[in-house]
Amino acid sequence: MFERFLSKDVSNLRSSEIRDLLKLTEGKKVISLAGGLPDPTTFPVEEIRKITDDVLREKPDRALQYSTTSGIIEFKKELVNLSRYRGISGINENNTFVTVGSQEALFMIFNLLVDPGDTVIVEMPTYLAALNILRARKPNFIGVHLTQNGPDLDELERKVKESINNGKKPKLMYVIPTAQNPGGTTMSLNDRKKLLEIAQKYDFLLIEDDAYGFLVFDGEAPPPLISLDKEGRVIYTSTFSKILAPGLRLGWVVAQEEFIREMELYKQNIDLHTPTLTQMIAMEAIRRGVIQNQLPLIRRVYKEKRDVMLAALEKYFPKEAIWSRPVGGMFVFAWLPQKIDTVKMLEESMKRGVAYVPGSSFYHDYSGRNTMRLNFSYPTKQELEEGIKILGNTILDFLK
Repeated sequence: MFERFLSKDVSNLRSSEIRDLLKLTEGKKVISLAGGLPDPTTFPVEEIRKITDDVLREKPDRALQYSTTSGIIEFKKELVNLSRYRGISGINENNTFVTVGSQEALFMIFNLLVDPGDTVIVEMPTYLAALNILRARKPNFIGVHLTQNGPDLDELERKVKESINNGKKPKLMYVIPTAQNPGGTTMSLNDRKKLLEIAQKYDFLLIEDDAYGFLVFDGEAPPPLISLDKEGRVIYTSTFSKILAPGLRLGWVVAQEEFIREMELYKQNIDLHTPTLTQMIAMEAIRRGVIQNQLPLIRRVYKEKRDVMLAALEKYFPKEAIWSRPVGGMFVFAWLPQKIDTVKMLEESMKRGVAYVPGSSFYHDYSGRNTMRLNFSYPTKQELEEGIKILGNTILDFLK
């Protein structure tokens, strides 16, 4: 009945393939390598319970009340302190903005910046939710393929030149430089500098998604793009979902004050402000060092699980397959022989008891039909070993 009443924009909305897979596997005996869920054993449950009790006992009138659109001022000051752990300095509460998770941040950023027909650059593959938000804006896409070290910057510059020569100057590039989702790649410091040089040379913005910047477990995390930016062309986003708890639904943005003001106006028309209670919980979690103390545990757990998955891939996947070897984050991305279509193979894989996300979902043009994203953060080590074994045998059967 309602279809004839819906706006034209509804036709541009896309369901999240990952959310659909989570619904299909819920309550079933399926090893899910599909989601991007943090390991619940890394949640600081007792600390959050204590903080919540303290906040509700000491400041109930404030914690349960409306608050400012851009975020509680004391919380934003703590975000500035937390940002220093990622090497971001020279910022203050006036260019920091609190959101309902980083997904709301991306929704607002893309809606504020992208008009239909604008040219935007994305990695191939890249984060599915960001792609779906962008698709609804109807831009022209420039796709840049990932190498094992991040986006191919030679390809990027070549395609930007071609686009400009065709009268389509890029407006922005969405990029995940550290522990990329889904690719699992991390850009070197030199490549980060080169990317900024290209953005400056051809005058486009960089939207930096740093969801996994705190989760580098091999070596030191490279500095985020915003810490290298001298012109203010980087808009930075991050999230508490991976370092505290996703159920709090908290993210933040760092950008030039003039853009922060535009975000504030936009958010007033979406949800007024981010929940006060969760902001105050996260604020205390930073003040009390809960997050800082929890990070070594999270990194250790994910490193061990990453190692289990990589060993299993070496053991069970066909020799023609290649995959990323992430230094952080939650995902491995695999490229299978061209004759494998991971979309068509998914049904059989789930019948055998394993779910994954077909990689084509992460390509703006739905290419990459022979790829898949594999999550190692949520399953147990035993499930990772068994899941990759089943998946490897499924692939081998399809190759026959």
